[in-house]
Amino acid sequence: MTRMANARLAGFTYLFYIAVAFPSMMLFARATSGAGMAAKLASMVQHPAGVRAAAVLRLLGCLCALVLAVTLYAITRDQDRDLAMLGLTCRVAEGIIGAASIPASFGLLSIAIASGANAPDPSAAQAIGAFVLGQPELIGGWFFAVGSTLFSWLLLRGRTIPVPLAWLGVVASALLVVGLPLAFGRVISGTITQLIWFPMAAFEIPLGFWLLIKGVPSPEASVSPHGR
Repeated sequence: MTRMANARLAGFTYLFYIAVAFPSMMLFARATSGAGMAAKLASMVQHPAGVRAAAVLRLLGCLCALVLAVTLYAITRDQDRDLAMLGLTCRVAEGIIGAASIPASFGLLSIAIASGANAPDPSAAQAIGAFVLGQPELIGGWFFAVGSTLFSWLLLRGRTIPVPLAWLGVVASALLVVGLPLAFGRVISGTITQLIWFPMAAFEIPLGFWLLIKGVPSPEASVSPHGR
């Protein structure tokens, strides 16, 4: 694929990723709503289609992460091949971690809807539910943030996209690199853990449209910070 084709595929994938990620989160949150694990499992029984639809959308999102890993590497490797490879590796890790959680969701659904002789002990089912639903999804998000920081920096170095947009990407990504580990450790919680994602949305949506419509200049046409 040409560099321009990679850029336009990356732009489409950014927008498609957002289009599947948010509905997936909303569907799964609705299907597992309730106060207490017993209520959450009961909600899954009432919304099995929502759990399955969320899993399908999540799988598509994982594929998007892999596509972005490859296309962004192709766009930025002329700036620094090693950093671009590290960014690719982080985005691949993001996709794999996300995909690895899907079987657990289906397994929990099977436990929730089991009946008769196949029904598990309620306390055991709740313990399994607490384990599955308590897994920190932010782990995949942290690898996403590291990869996004690296790719944003390389896009900035190469003047591949507008400089203000590239700087927004660097800052938004770095904010998540710092903020997500703080969320792991419960240093921050609640609304702030959602607010730290807003700058990233403000970066990725315009970036997706820019890459899809404008593409990227050739390496020779890009002006780096060193004047090359």
